[in-house]
Order: sequence, then C-alpha cells, then structure tokens
Amino acid sequence: MSLPVGTPATPAAIASTTPPRTAERRTGRLLRVALPLVVLVVLAAVPLFVAPFGTSTLSRILIFALFAVSLDLLVGVTGLPSLGHAAYFGVGAYAAGLVAIHWTAEGVVPVLVAAAAGAVAAGATGWLAVRSGGVYFLMLTLAIGELVHQLAQSLASVTGGSNGLYGIPTVRIGGTPLTLPGYVYWFVLAVTGLGYLGLHLVASSPFGGVLRGIRDNEPRMRSLGYSPFRYKFAAFVIAGGFAGLAGGLFAAQVRLVTPSEAGFTTSALVLLAVILGGAGSLWGPILGAAVVVLVRDALGPDLDGHGPLLLGIVFVLAVYVLPRGFAGLRDLLRRRPSPGETP
Repeated sequence: MSLPVGTPATPAAIASTTPPRTAERRTGRLLRVALPLVVLVVLAAVPLFVAPFGTSTLSRILIFALFAVSLDLLVGVTGLPSLGHAAYFGVGAYAAGLVAIHWTAEGVVPVLVAAAAGAVAAGATGWLAVRSGGVYFLMLTLAIGELVHQLAQSLASVTGGSNGLYGIPTVRIGGTPLTLPGYVYWFVLAVTGLGYLGLHLVASSPFGGVLRGIRDNEPRMRSLGYSPFRYKFAAFVIAGGFAGLAGGLFAAQVRLVTPSEAGFTTSALVLLAVILGGAGSLWGPILGAAVVVLVRDALGPDLDGHGPLLLGIVFVLAVYVLPRGFAGLRDLLRRRPSPGETP
C-alpha cells in the first residue's frame, strides 16, 4: 500500500504501510536472540536459589541434554536412528576419568580428551555402520554398543569392570578444586552451552542442509553429485565427538563411570529423549532429556522402582498426543488462527 500524493511521510504513516509479515519476522528474530539469553541467565542463577540436590540434578539434565542433541544430529538431521550411541558417551566418560586420575583434572582438558576419544571411536566404527541403512544400521549400532559395553566389563584393569571407574578427582580451575555442586554446575553449563552452540552451527550450516537432503531423498542428492557416505560418516563422527564430550562432563560431575553408561539402556533412554522432544529440532531433545532425567532420578526413587513404568506411560502418551514431540507444539501454536481470522 502506497501513501497518497501530498501526504507527509510521518512515522505513523510509514508504519501503517509495513506488511504484517515483516513485523512478524522481526518479532521472530528478536525472540530467537532474546529467548536463549533469558534462558541462559535463568540457568546461571539456579545455584543461587536451588538446593544442592536440585543443582546436581539439573547438572545431569544438562549433560543428558547435550548427549540427546548429539544423537538428534544423527536421528533428526541425517535420518540415521542409532541404538548404540551410548558407546561413544561411555568411551568419552572413561577417557575423561582416566585422564583425570592419571594425568590432570585441570579445566577442560579431560572433557576435550573425552570429545576426541568419542570422535575417534565413532570414526573407527562409523565407516562400517553408515554403509548400511534402515534395520541393518540399527542392528550394527546396537552391536557396536554391546561390544563397547562388554569391553568395559572385561577390561577390569583399566575400567574397573563391573565395579566401575571410581576415585575420579574433582574438576580443577586454576588449581582450585570445584567441590561445591554450584561450581560444578556452572562448569557443566558453560561446556554444555558451547557444545550445543557447536551442534547448532553444524546443523544450520550448508553441511547440515546436505544432511537434511540426504535424509529426505538420498538418491537425488547422489544424482546431484554429493557423496552420501562421506556426509553421513562425517555426521557420525561429529555426533560421536559431542557424545564423548557429554560423557566427559558426566565423569566430571558424577566422578564414577560404570559399564552401564555404554550399554543399551542408556542408548534407549537417549533415543527416547530425542523422540519425546521432537527429532530434528535440536532444542526439543533438551526438553525430552529433562523429562527422562526427572522421571528416572527425581521421581523414580519415590515410586518403589516403578520409574521405568512411568517413563513408558509418558512415552506412550506423548506418541499419541504429540506425535512430533514437544517441538511440534510450536507448529500447533503457529497454525492457531488469530482473533477474527477464519480457521
């Protein structure tokens, strides 16, 4: 709509000519920038108002959320549902624990080693797994996870066997151990935030666009000159590296690593978190991870061992009520007609 000839171009008149869609896009961009900052500030203030047990529980939620988002890079972005992603989480946890015990627990050194170990383990196994697809990929990743789980059980001289790797020293910053749960929480929050930012940049990059193209139509991407194997293998290695990073944070926070961290149960739980949150959204699995950890760690002990049953009920309800997970709620709100608009 243009202004009539001779009408002064006042700010109100100019604003009235702005298309509603433009204003909506500006509001959307503002929310995308402001909302993460608000959430970050609220999370940073948690230790000031929450008891140590709640702070430790939230630390585990953040760690499991990073783990879930790393799997979402495979499941939601690349279209590779894995049943053995916990293998790289466990490798990272053991690597961080061993580095902290035998070398140094200073700063981010153990967690960086954990990320590298997870990426190397994913590279050593992914070259075979990503050559397959569908059920075969699921079975191969399940076999990889069980293999790592059995190795953790049998290599007792290194991993501690079924007793676990214990005696992991507290994280140190500048030589000062972070003994209080609040300090450990801030350390976990900082590393998790950087890890999520890294995964977001990967998923939103042209590389991530190719991964989504492979997920939607692999033959067409191959006909356009892309090599699906190379891209899927790179995504597998990146996801394994960030899973190892989450495992390193787990070792630093819990200070005990057991073979179950690399087992099928952990892989199933993180896949459940991705499905609950909404595969492909990256932020949805964070909410799914929060639900899983709260039911397992906070509500489970008070249910006389029926925590898995409650988690299963939540999953069934989510599948029927929210087939696209928590991330699907945003699409439902977008489709809701505004007042005066015909649905």
